[in-house]
Amino acid sequence: MPGATTKPDVMAAEPEATPTFDPLPRRIADFATLGEALDYAARGRRGLNFYDGRADLVRAYPFAALRDDAVDDAARLIATGVGPGDRVALIAETSAEFARLFFGAIYAGALPTPLPLPTSFGGRDAYVEQIATQLRSCAPTVVVSPPGLFPLVAEAAAAVPDCRAHDWSEFLRLVAPPADLPAADPDDVAYLQYSSGSTRFPHGVAVTHRALLANLAGHATSTEIQDSDRVVSWLPFYHDMGLVGCLLSPLANQMSADYLATDDFARRPLSWLTLIGRNVGTTLSYSPTFGYDICARRISSAIDVRERFDLSRWRVAGNGADMIRPEVMQHFVDMFDPAGFSASAFLPSYGLAEATLAVSIMPVGEGIVTDLVDERVLSGEGYAGIGAGIGDKPTRYRAIVNCGRALPGLTIAIRGEDGAALADRHIGRLFVSGLGIMAGYFRDDAATAACLADGWLDTGDMAYLADGYVYIVGRAKDMIIINGRNHWPQDIEWAIEQLPGFKAGDIAAFAITTPGGEEAPAVLVQCRTSDVAERTHLRDAIRGKVRAITGMSCVVELVPPRTLPRTSSGKLSRSKARSQYLSGEIQPFEIAA
Repeated sequence: MPGATTKPDVMAAEPEATPTFDPLPRRIADFATLGEALDYAARGRRGLNFYDGRADLVRAYPFAALRDDAVDDAARLIATGVGPGDRVALIAETSAEFARLFFGAIYAGALPTPLPLPTSFGGRDAYVEQIATQLRSCAPTVVVSPPGLFPLVAEAAAAVPDCRAHDWSEFLRLVAPPADLPAADPDDVAYLQYSSGSTRFPHGVAVTHRALLANLAGHATSTEIQDSDRVVSWLPFYHDMGLVGCLLSPLANQMSADYLATDDFARRPLSWLTLIGRNVGTTLSYSPTFGYDICARRISSAIDVRERFDLSRWRVAGNGADMIRPEVMQHFVDMFDPAGFSASAFLPSYGLAEATLAVSIMPVGEGIVTDLVDERVLSGEGYAGIGAGIGDKPTRYRAIVNCGRALPGLTIAIRGEDGAALADRHIGRLFVSGLGIMAGYFRDDAATAACLADGWLDTGDMAYLADGYVYIVGRAKDMIIINGRNHWPQDIEWAIEQLPGFKAGDIAAFAITTPGGEEAPAVLVQCRTSDVAERTHLRDAIRGKVRAITGMSCVVELVPPRTLPRTSSGKLSRSKARSQYLSGEIQPFEIAA
């Protein structure tokens, strides 16, 4: 019939995820460079898979296709003037476009530099300023952005000399003329990684190919990678756990990986668990504590966990990137045991971008192990060491999570204020040396010298060792020191969370100087009630709770919801909260004294 539309006899096939199993012999990150690792992975059938918020597959991206596209993108970058050692800034959307451009920069001999997506905090102007600050730090030749963010990124790039901004939907349509790709050396810097807190004073961590692959091999060995494994992740590619642990590790160890965008996880966190049970094989998936917490909180009596999820093949449930909270992990077990989740799958770890990713990992299958420590020891009274006893009966313990043993090729030391190594079960500053340590902070010799000397990295974290296992106590810079006693802000925050109406992330504790010149703890608490009498009651309850824990009076300020600042990876930033409070940027509710 004239003008009629002919319907196809066969509907377009649904995309099929790349396989878990592959006859290509597995190599455990034993490559000289990251480009060599992709060259090898491209010989197999595995790859990356991108899902929407409902856990439906949108795109399967075999490593072979990734390599072909990355070689073309390297030619495009070279044609636009990018040379070896130049920086290529990339807005790290969870997408195939980011992956191909990242490796395109690798093949071009440039330094891909992932930058964050906007968060729900701060707004447009804050994001433009954050990107501009990081661009000034890394001084890229180009910055490439998803179309939806291009106007903001272009505005940020306009403030940076000799930096050209590209919308990647247009950039990837440019002709890719043939180009000779430079050969990389294992000791060349492979990429720059900005830590999640890198906003006002950004530090780009320079990671060499050798350090990266050593860390990836150590990580794979410690997690006992199997042929049946595939990775599932919602973590952002601009964070070291997301980039290194969930993108570069699957590639260097030839595993298929399945991704949810971080924003989709925030809206539909249970899609993460749906995806874990979706594909054949055993699962490696990682999250900070708050990811497990969000999922457990979303379970209601209307959800039949046994019918909806299959978590029986979740072999490694990694936990890191923030303090690990045993009670949250127990709640997750309680909620998802009917779905086949095993508590022994939990794999606590410790790491930081300055050590590429992982420093220590628990042995597989041991789950979460805690050490009960007298609070007086943590406050600086226990000079004899943990477990030695300090006299009378303790009134309070804190459970410290065992974060495992050092990765192969790394050595951990705990040092006192004089720099001398401390014996087992004595709290001090954690230092690490060996394979995987950064080359330094990019273009910041002073910052590098402040934390890296004679091959030892000062992590800035307080910890102790026990029989070769490391226990993380907290960040040295966050410690509240009042009258010579140490108080850990997370202890104060966790205690307040036990009061009705509060949850993780609602509270920031830090030290301030009162008008009388004395040091005192201050607590900012996000408050959701508009009733003045109820606010007064909450403030008094918080004061009483903190006094019961610390024996001190504290300044309590109730602030509007969504006020407390976050890092780009979603973690609470106590230092920024303190700065904004003291500068008046954070305005508390007025409450009668």
